[in-house]
Amino acid sequence: MQPCDFDAVTARRLIGQKKLSSVELVRSCIERIDEVDHAVNAMVTRDFDRALVRAAAADAATMRGDALGALHGLPIGVKDLDDTAGIRTTYGSALFADHVPHADNGNVARLKAAGAIVLGKTNTPEFGAGANTRNTVFGATGNPFNPQKSAAGSSGGSAVALACGMVPLATGSDMGGSLRNPAAYNGVVGFRPSGGLVPAEKRPLGWSHLGVLGPMARNVPDLCLMLSAMVGDDAGDPLATTIAGRQVRHPADFYPPASIDLSTIRAAFTPDFGFAPTERHIRLVFAEKTAQFASVLRVAEDATPDCTGMDETFEVLRAMNYIAAHDEKVRLTPDMVGPNVRANVAEGLGYAPRDIVGAMKQQTVLYHRFLAFFERYDVIITPTVTLSPRPWAELYPTEIDGVATRSYFHWLALAYAVTTVGHPAASLPVGLDQARMPFGLQIVGRRGGDAQVLAVAAALERMLGQDLRTARPVPDRVALVAAPPISRSEGFFEMG
Repeated sequence: MQPCDFDAVTARRLIGQKKLSSVELVRSCIERIDEVDHAVNAMVTRDFDRALVRAAAADAATMRGDALGALHGLPIGVKDLDDTAGIRTTYGSALFADHVPHADNGNVARLKAAGAIVLGKTNTPEFGAGANTRNTVFGATGNPFNPQKSAAGSSGGSAVALACGMVPLATGSDMGGSLRNPAAYNGVVGFRPSGGLVPAEKRPLGWSHLGVLGPMARNVPDLCLMLSAMVGDDAGDPLATTIAGRQVRHPADFYPPASIDLSTIRAAFTPDFGFAPTERHIRLVFAEKTAQFASVLRVAEDATPDCTGMDETFEVLRAMNYIAAHDEKVRLTPDMVGPNVRANVAEGLGYAPRDIVGAMKQQTVLYHRFLAFFERYDVIITPTVTLSPRPWAELYPTEIDGVATRSYFHWLALAYAVTTVGHPAASLPVGLDQARMPFGLQIVGRRGGDAQVLAVAAALERMLGQDLRTARPVPDRVALVAAPPISRSEGFFEMG
């Protein structure tokens, strides 16, 4: 095992004990990137020289006996939607191909303040749209289990970098599953927190919880360690403000993850929330995976909240966010903006005030339905994604099991049901599906119940990790080393 394969908790402990140097860890991560990234194209902007300088400074601080942060000396990947001071940040858009920010996003600043070292930027679709990590700036990102298949998105580069051992931790963001879907497709862990837990000061609609920032890692304790450095109270995010100046969000609430007895947990199982177009294959795999642990739970029942109106509600609310963020770009530079962003803006401009108010009202109805449902259950468990990975050359799934999808993001319905009502959710890898691709379980909790979701995920991970059928899958590194460059693939630089 190389240092880059250490989990983050172990690496941080060894650094603190002076048994592993940060320089050694960073160099190992760089070597892994050099070995396999040609096959998958995950780490698209690299800051290796400065990372080594910062690693040397971290080692000096360790040797001096300085107080060390939670992420001291750990290299991280940062999604290319997050501004990084002095490091090219393109948002996957040709409009920003040469953009170098002067300041970090707040979440990046908090991670760096905890001791993390930015190794580079991970690939994303243009402005995070489309859930298929392709763009005209850097090209496509391939799945490490089959580089011709989709890594999902929009945090696809982060998920692939983690799965391949390029970094132990990476940032993600999530609206319609942009963090959870790639976690599931690439066999890693992703967490969508409740709105405001991780401040996101750049949201154009600051009072909307649809878009959130979150952590990604290879296991739940690592993810919790990273989350502890991301949480905070920040008046720049209206959802993350304090109460009368008192601290509301405490890092210690999330790391280490709480110990929980699965025999006390009441779980509802649903393959589709009653409306998502989940393919038959995924339904079968979901039944097989949940059968491995249903008997240890206090309650394990097939049940779902009433999600009537969910598709229409999310479609309208999503489009409003796209108008807020991208209307000017589409109007002034339409030829420089991809089809997914243009489609969302055009859709939004077609809605009347009654449509928008109706969606906001229905969102509230749905929230109250989920609230009542969680009086009977502690968690809802679903597949993370409705279908097994398809080729990244497919812009989006136009059909599932022969039935046409209603939009380019309809296949994300299992994720956006949770987004719409503002609940926290983790995607936990549980082995492979019947196509030998990673399979993820989505664990959904009460709004604000982030710590409980992570505790359940950690307990399931400990249990299921003992069985090869449900343990986290690992890509074949030897095969990736020998694979041809993904950049030779037809359609590599087309818009995703």
